[in-house]
Amino acid sequence: MNDLVIVNCTVADGRAAEGADGADGAEPVTDAAVLVRGDRIVLAGPREEVVRQAEGATEIDLGGAYVTPGLVNMHTHLSLSLPGRGGESVKGLTSHELALYMADGARRTLHCGVTTVRCVAEKDHADFALRRAIEAGMATGPRIFTAGQALVCTGGHGHEGSDTLECDGADGFRRGVRTQVKAGADLIKVMISGGIAGEHERIETPQLFADEMAAVIATAHAWGRKVTAHAGPASVIAEAVELGLDCVEHGYQLTPEVVARMAERGTALVPTLLVTRCKEFFDELGVPEWMQCRSLGAGPRHLESYAMALAAGVEVLLGSDMPPFWDFEGTSATVRELEYMSEGGLGPARALYAGTLGPARWLGADQDIGTVEPGRYADLVAMDADPLAATSAFRTIRWVMKGGRVVRDDRAGEGTHV
Repeated sequence: MNDLVIVNCTVADGRAAEGADGADGAEPVTDAAVLVRGDRIVLAGPREEVVRQAEGATEIDLGGAYVTPGLVNMHTHLSLSLPGRGGESVKGLTSHELALYMADGARRTLHCGVTTVRCVAEKDHADFALRRAIEAGMATGPRIFTAGQALVCTGGHGHEGSDTLECDGADGFRRGVRTQVKAGADLIKVMISGGIAGEHERIETPQLFADEMAAVIATAHAWGRKVTAHAGPASVIAEAVELGLDCVEHGYQLTPEVVARMAERGTALVPTLLVTRCKEFFDELGVPEWMQCRSLGAGPRHLESYAMALAAGVEVLLGSDMPPFWDFEGTSATVRELEYMSEGGLGPARALYAGTLGPARWLGADQDIGTVEPGRYADLVAMDADPLAATSAFRTIRWVMKGGRVVRDDRAGEGTHV
């Protein structure tokens, strides 16, 4: 495979946010170039320096675009089936149809600029087959880190589908963790409270006892896996944080005391702000009125909780919950979520970090993804506007590369996808 040299671009990544906070950050490089060999970046920096070492490389001229690492979506469900007619159609798929449905979602996810996903509950362990197919080149999609099936108590949040595994008691939850690890899970997801999509529960309903939460966290950590938890209320989250929880999903009802402890303990937050402000999406799927009322009604408190987390210094990470590629409010769900995070107090530089380097570090993959540096995978996106000036720049993504292979190039033909 010939080397590729990407020129006529400005390169920026999440290290710029660290510089803004007083750490050693990497400033954007104008008139930059990136040398790619195989699936990795060999050199990135000023064009003159890079091109000097790129003899014989095939040139890709990006026409003045801004280049960043591909986005990392940390709350993905490629087999999502919410209550309503849209969800019922997904539930009715055969195993073969489900695999093809998820593969199509993976392809669309990659094309919208998401080069890595963290799946946090997928049906029938189909995510593992999809990951193998992508890695083998038989399917097109992002890099996949996955929790397999999420662990729930009997009748707990999400118990209705095959994307969860019902467990009870400390021994049952230990077995649940080991079952996912055996299947190949990179992390563990557990439902510790009620949520928006459970008809016979409330957001604040606690669903695990302390010994069950402790069993999940201790067992996962013993196997070298982090744990993330679907969780809404402060009291439930506080208990899990003390037990060593690594990440909170949603955090609808946080308090200053809880976010302070999360910051102290290094517990991250994936706020999924979209899920309490997406009536258009719910209408499209035919989501019932009871769920829409619960979701939209939780929106103001959800945003307050997010602001508390930012003020306390909690690490916040990008995750849409909605399918990453979904067309929503003029862009993809992933980009719209990142915009909401930025508008809610994060700002463009930290939003870039929260969508790239922050997730890479949480996943323990920052030597492979998350920055435009030598040795990292050539997972890159190009856009027409400056993402450090406005997060809405990601709406202008027009070129996507994963592992040194261009998978989208709008200039090669209207919306050309590989």
